[in-house]
Amino acid sequence: MALQKINFQPGINREGTSYDNEFGWFDCNLVRFRMGRPEKFGGWQKVVDSSFLGTGRALFNWTALEGTKYLGIGTTLKYYVLEGDSFDDITPIRATTTNGIVFAATNGSSTITATDDAHGAVVGDFVTIAGAVSLGGLITAGVLNQEHQITSVPSLNTFTFTATATANASDSGNGGSGADAVYQINVGLDTFVQGTGWGAGPWSAGTFGSVSSLSSVNQLRLWSHDNFGEDLIINPRAGGIFKWTESSGTSTRAVLISGISGANLVPTVGLQVITSEVDRHLIVLGADPIEGEARSGVIDPMLVAFSDQENELDFEPRNTNTAGSLRLSSGSQIIGAVKSRQEIIIFTDSAVYSMQFIGPPFTFGINLINENTGLVGPNAAVTAPNGIYFMSYDSFYFYNSTVQQLPCTVLDYVFSDINKDQAYKITAFTNNKHSEVGWYYPSSSSLEIDRYVIYNYQEKVWYYGQLSRTAWLDSGVQNYPQAVNDGYLYQHEIGFNDDGAEMTNVFIESSDFDIGDGEQFSFISRVIPDIKFLDSDTGSNINLLTKTRNFPGDTLTTAATSNITSTTQQNFIRARGRQAVIRISSNDGDDGNVGVGWRLGSTRYDIRSDGRR
Repeated sequence: MALQKINFQPGINREGTSYDNEFGWFDCNLVRFRMGRPEKFGGWQKVVDSSFLGTGRALFNWTALEGTKYLGIGTTLKYYVLEGDSFDDITPIRATTTNGIVFAATNGSSTITATDDAHGAVVGDFVTIAGAVSLGGLITAGVLNQEHQITSVPSLNTFTFTATATANASDSGNGGSGADAVYQINVGLDTFVQGTGWGAGPWSAGTFGSVSSLSSVNQLRLWSHDNFGEDLIINPRAGGIFKWTESSGTSTRAVLISGISGANLVPTVGLQVITSEVDRHLIVLGADPIEGEARSGVIDPMLVAFSDQENELDFEPRNTNTAGSLRLSSGSQIIGAVKSRQEIIIFTDSAVYSMQFIGPPFTFGINLINENTGLVGPNAAVTAPNGIYFMSYDSFYFYNSTVQQLPCTVLDYVFSDINKDQAYKITAFTNNKHSEVGWYYPSSSSLEIDRYVIYNYQEKVWYYGQLSRTAWLDSGVQNYPQAVNDGYLYQHEIGFNDDGAEMTNVFIESSDFDIGDGEQFSFISRVIPDIKFLDSDTGSNINLLTKTRNFPGDTLTTAATSNITSTTQQNFIRARGRQAVIRISSNDGDDGNVGVGWRLGSTRYDIRSDGRR
């Protein structure tokens, strides 16, 4: 008998066959690589127990001058600011009706029909009613005078919502001679619709020279945000530019910048907002151009407008200020942008630009640094400590003065199973503690994000798995990375469980490796594991599965399952074949054992020759 040490190359490789990748790793979930060794992901837990409305699509952290930490959360329905344990709704107001809205109810129904001429609402919008009186029965003033979500829009002058009570035969009034209504900005889409994102500009939709069809209502609701000092600038993609003033408190809402006293030719719509930190300009990508003495109100998807230095309210270009605009030429629409050291990288659907502050008289200079490489979605690029990483339509790229395609060992695995129709939902992220950049994306069978792929730029390896996170923010202002899913905010890399419950389906599986030289059958009689348990007691355990087959085309057979604990010295098994596969999986939840962390070392097998047949 002879003990054979089994070591595997770090990272997952799916570009060849399992046998072709001998002594490599072939499949995994919720496992990363550290110093060349696989280990289980860190866990996560809710930041606060309360939830928010809508699908979270954007997160932004900043700190006020007095030290208060804020988190902005943009969802498909609202925009929130988290201060402490409270999600405060600062969603901007679109319109207000005074003494002009009346109501009608139907006996036995909780559906209320509201009449308000030219209300401008769409299904899913939120409206707050005030000043209404009882309809005479169970639909009291208290039932009417609150925030409601609009459930249908039968006409330009009517909409319906669901009341918290069911009307009876006495509900025949109209809620008074006319109540007040405050409408929040229109909600966008939660599912991307082709023809409203990339390719919806005047050069690819409609007749030649036709105006852009982009609007915040027909777009997947994505938010961009940045701080200007201690205040917050927010923009729903293809919608207005809004400002929330920190000194006014979280009980106030964000307001349209163009409506603030002293505002001068501020863009009324845009695709993304970003602040130039060194020189303090507010930049609007995809802004509406100036026509005469006003903004047109129609997005130019290739226009970059910037404010005067230190003044987010002044966008009028003059000899005495640094405001202005530039128009990109390569592509049909700006998809997104990220900040890096002393430059802003702007992505169109087919090119990459570098925007840098150069001072008067031109203020900013824009250089085309790559063509024929577009961004797959507005949030598919991220800045890491060593450069910018982004996903294009069929590959991954890295930018640090030049654009380079990243060699990827899971390229076909990812791009053959991605829902390209929902690519605008893809969100890039960093986890600097572990030298990781990655992308959350929807698989081909899903309308929503359900998978991730990660590149470890320190180890230069790839791995992937299944996890739904619709927005992510790395540690920095906060001590832990934060992410959102299903209306909840989580902090990551805490312990090894799923919000107090077991983390399921954690595993890593090797490619095939020959037992002996593969020429003849071999018999495995013993396994000596080398596994380190992390932050767990002596009762922690994992499963080590040994699978075998005789030929590459054969189905793998689970020859032996070994239950490994921190005190396990060896396990006696019986396995026979020419090729073998190792699979390590967590045993979370068994015997109350929740939160097992582990790192794999060098496993040894006791192998002897067993003949050729």
